[in-house]
Amino acid sequence: MASLVPPGASERHLTTAAGRLRVLHAGHPQEPVPLVLIHGGGTDNAAISWYRLIEPLSAGREVWAPDLPGFGGSGDVAPAGGPRELAAVVADAMAALGITRAVVAGVSMGGDVALNLALHHPQRVAGLVLVAPGGLVPIFRNRAAHFGAWVAAQAPDRVLLPATRLANRFSGAAIRAIVKDPATLPPEVVAEFVREARKPRAGLGYARYNQATLGRHGMLNDLTGRVHEIGVPTLIFHGADDPIVDPEGSRRAAARLPHARLVTVPDCGHWAQLEAHNRFLTETRTFLDELP
Repeated sequence: MASLVPPGASERHLTTAAGRLRVLHAGHPQEPVPLVLIHGGGTDNAAISWYRLIEPLSAGREVWAPDLPGFGGSGDVAPAGGPRELAAVVADAMAALGITRAVVAGVSMGGDVALNLALHHPQRVAGLVLVAPGGLVPIFRNRAAHFGAWVAAQAPDRVLLPATRLANRFSGAAIRAIVKDPATLPPEVVAEFVREARKPRAGLGYARYNQATLGRHGMLNDLTGRVHEIGVPTLIFHGADDPIVDPEGSRRAAARLPHARLVTVPDCGHWAQLEAHNRFLTETRTFLDELP
């Protein structure tokens, strides 16, 4: 079955050093810098994270959304690893597309990647839009939950992949654990999430990310102490009832980033850009319009 392509988008494939990546594209080259969208982890992909948003955001601005190695239409590409490695993949993809500089938006794991892109490839980033971003907490939930997640991440692939396939049989229940109200999600997104979860290598890209970021006693990717180095305008958008990523990390980061604004959305879970897409569009358009 063909992969989901959001309304207003077209599907392309791009050769990079990491491998052949699927990229979604919308809009036409115009004066404003383009927008690069980075999806989240788990069995996410660009079409899931940005299904409702690629078309409206491409009005007056070119939009690109890659599937990262090991995810979606790039599922056959060897996973890249942690957020810094994934940021290097995005920078390479931007160069291959002829994108000198862009506003970069990322959700969850993609927010962590976007932060690393701004820190390690600052010439590529004109602004940041971070949705429930990873990379901003010292520990996963609590010590017991963190240690359990670390132990699970150490499993070899011969154990990890069958366990992931078993867990992914309950992908519908997983959605209910991610969002505040599953009824807010488009049925196309739910169907694509279930399809992705049932692929043979589902979750391998995210497993590599977890292996790179989960330390025995704390997170190895906590950038809270470095976000003050990011000088570009930043919008942080976070659901107040996010059960996956603690909004407190976004609050701390917003206080330390030199040019940041935090929007916390009540009655909203982890996929805030989908659950509260009208509010997200309003806030993001305002942010883009106010960029220098």
